[in-house]
Amino acid sequence: MPIEPTHMFLLFIAAMVAGILNAVAGGGSFISFPALLFTGVPAIPANATNTAALWPGAAASVGAYREELQRQRGQLKLFSGLSLLGGLLGALLLLRMRESVFVQLIPYLMLLATVVFIASPAITRFTRQRQGSTGQVSPLRRLGLMLVYLLVAIYGGFFGAGLGILTLAVLALLGGENIHEMNALKTLQAALINGIAVFTFIFAGIIQWPQMIIMTTGAIIGGYSGAAVARRMPTRVVRGIVIVISVVLTTYFFVR
Repeated sequence: MPIEPTHMFLLFIAAMVAGILNAVAGGGSFISFPALLFTGVPAIPANATNTAALWPGAAASVGAYREELQRQRGQLKLFSGLSLLGGLLGALLLLRMRESVFVQLIPYLMLLATVVFIASPAITRFTRQRQGSTGQVSPLRRLGLMLVYLLVAIYGGFFGAGLGILTLAVLALLGGENIHEMNALKTLQAALINGIAVFTFIFAGIIQWPQMIIMTTGAIIGGYSGAAVARRMPTRVVRGIVIVISVVLTTYFFVR
């Protein structure tokens, strides 16, 4: 079915703005996912298409953290295995869910993502306070936290907004001491979770390819220009804009 020109324009602009936001402060899915819904894409294909459209930019950013990842080889296999397993389970859960049920969940998923985004500065401060901590994590607590991370990965494959900050919180509770290494691990795991989800959605045939191609192009342009925006606009201003948009859209999905 052909895409209306106005819908093409809306999706391109929404993805470009999402790319800029993700490069500066995060929260791009608050723009790109509702744009797909507003242009008539059903909720589950919209979620899958949004994940596929934004994934290339996230995956490309992993290369910037090569040095930090090299220093964490001991953790990479375990986390990567859990990320792939959780991302696959989350994607399969989405595919097995009835459209009507997922539509009812959208307001609550948006609310969760909004709360996580608003709380992210506090979570980041917590992670920084953990730096230099000499407290040891007991084996039982570590096992419990890895199970929590598996749930985070499942959520990432199922919906994904706010995934990064949830991952950082788990890494901090596991005794993470270097915020740059934690960001590197978080970025790689997000790429793996979303990557396995994207391939699952491709295999299931639910990605809307015309919309996905338009949005991927917009997201790449937005992500590339995001660095220029970051130099000109304080991050707190961008965060404030994202919070206002997310609150408005979450309210809309609750009352519509």
